[in-house]
Amino acid sequence: MNEVTANGKSIAAKLPCSIEEFLVAQNLLPRSVVVEHNGEAVAPSEFSRRQLNAGDRLEIVKIVAGG
Repeated sequence: MNEVTANGKSIAAKLPCSIEEFLVAQNLLPRSVVVEHNGEAVAPSEFSRRQLNAGDRLEIVKIVAGG
């Protein structure tokens, strides 16, 4: 186990893993969030291909629909 920083908090994760695997492990639906990885916006189509490593930084924002 290693750690990544998500929204300013250190989170233990089984690394390396994809962003998609990390999101699912955090009980987040990949289609319901916007992700920035080490300062770079990541398209949802890249979640399964983008690998996380120890020390990486994520900003995760939940998408909320409403009217």
